[in-house]
Amino acid sequence: MNTIVVHYKELALKGRNRPWFIQLLVRNLKSALAGLHVPAVRSLMGRIEIELGRDTPWIDVRERLTRVFGIANFSCAGQGPHDFDALAAAILDDLGDRQTPSFRVAATRADKRLPFTSPQVEREVGGRIKDAKGWHVDLDRPALTIHIEMLPERAFYFFGKEPGAGGLPTGTGGRVACLLSGGIDSPVAAYRLMRRGCFVLFIHFHSYPILSLASQEKVREIASVLTRYQQRSRLALVPFGDLQQKIVLAVPPDLRVVIYRRLMLRIAERLARKWHAKALVTGEVIGQVASQTLENMTTIATATELEVLRPLVGMDKDEIAAEAQRIGTFPISIVPDQDCCTLFTPRHPATRARVTDASAAEEALPIEEMVTSAIASTVVEQFKFPVLELPAGHGP
Repeated sequence: MNTIVVHYKELALKGRNRPWFIQLLVRNLKSALAGLHVPAVRSLMGRIEIELGRDTPWIDVRERLTRVFGIANFSCAGQGPHDFDALAAAILDDLGDRQTPSFRVAATRADKRLPFTSPQVEREVGGRIKDAKGWHVDLDRPALTIHIEMLPERAFYFFGKEPGAGGLPTGTGGRVACLLSGGIDSPVAAYRLMRRGCFVLFIHFHSYPILSLASQEKVREIASVLTRYQQRSRLALVPFGDLQQKIVLAVPPDLRVVIYRRLMLRIAERLARKWHAKALVTGEVIGQVASQTLENMTTIATATELEVLRPLVGMDKDEIAAEAQRIGTFPISIVPDQDCCTLFTPRHPATRARVTDASAAEEALPIEEMVTSAIASTVVEQFKFPVLELPAGHGP
């Protein structure tokens, strides 16, 4: 069995735009499987066929495919002709010595003009397998389901389905910029936008050299994990400690956190527009910390003209942590570090800051100069997955 059949679900509902979505999914599959000896990836009547080489490791292919958005499920498959005798023989050959208490054959036709029906395929092929194996047929709760998909020129068959990542292919939803901390929440927020087809750019605010490099190292690890889902990423490391010191000297203590966040959004907006991103993404959750009240979040968002997306806003901490575990960022996020959000934080932050209060406090600050300075000092790093090793003698 040297073929993988990929099925999509949501893409099938895209009408006249469906070919574009499928084209991007094929592109993303080729990118995700680079270096694994995959001779071809092609679209075939409502599914995608991935042709594997003889030495292509199924385990590695499966691991990568589970992180490609736009896939409902995928299967390692064999191929056979329309002839029922030859098709059953091919299936029996791949079944080998496998044993099962019960089975059924589930057939579909990609082209309804084929000269046989799906029930006919199930009866004819299933009967031949029953005769050869002596297995009990159970149409309701079979221990093994043999799937057959009849295409115009040939048939695919497979014995199980691997769940895909769902969502929409990366690149179909446009670009967004995510304020990525080293915590649990923002990586999950970034993942959720990726799953809806967005290409996510990462922006991390740090307070080095006032604080250690720990937060930058953490966020690099998180960016590496998230890049496995979108194949390439850009991380902007923005120095924020000096700006925080200026805020501390000029802004009342209770408003500092709100002003920090408003300044972050202004800087993030400038970077986002430079990269042609259409929205900002944060990991904010209503009521999770004192500064994340509805009033504060509203006041903070007025600092930018870009849309601010908060995909976690109604979730609780346990739900977010569970998703972080599933996508692989949780073990990194819980490592202690020195985050800029904890620097110069007042004991009693404002919980109902008004826009007028924030604007009045900002009059004491050279906001435009601070934004420009932060942009000039920003360091941008690139991430890619998979990282392909160059052959000997082809290094830089």
